[in-house]
Amino acid sequence: MFTRRTVMAWLGTAMIAAATTLSQLTVADMIEQSTAIVRAKVQGSFAVNRNGTIYTYYHLAVTENLKSTTPSTLDVAVPGGSLGRVSQSVAGAPELKTGSEYVLFLWTSKSGLTQIIGLSQGAFDVRSNAAGQLVLARPAIAARCPGDCWPAAIFSLPVAPLPPPRSITPSSVNDHFV
Repeated sequence: MFTRRTVMAWLGTAMIAAATTLSQLTVADMIEQSTAIVRAKVQGSFAVNRNGTIYTYYHLAVTENLKSTTPSTLDVAVPGGSLGRVSQSVAGAPELKTGSEYVLFLWTSKSGLTQIIGLSQGAFDVRSNAAGQLVLARPAIAARCPGDCWPAAIFSLPVAPLPPPRSITPSSVNDHFV
């Protein structure tokens, strides 16, 4: 029979084994590595267990394709979430809000799973500033990110306006974001 101490030690080991490691990405890195970049509004979400890992799938209504072409709706998988009485948290994973609008840098694997590049690094809130201009800002994640993570808003970029649907290259970043 297992003692409480044995179970706690096993759980602690399991949590350490599932650590998240990220490399900080530049906007140019994300553009280059993304299979698609979209401006989209979150319509809803649901959780699924994929081989012992809970993923939250966000159902998106795509309003603009900024790189590549995607359907008018798509589901994006983010590691972590709640399924029944089980919750899993992944440091650095974004929590998108239903009804909110984002610019997302996406990557689709050979298996067809579409995810956000670099977890929260590839997710930008679309907001209006005091002057009424649309700006992109990284969502606050510090509460879910142990240690010294990137700032809640690395930059705020006036959208001039968001680029028309076409391919974006790293060399054109400064043409679209002022």
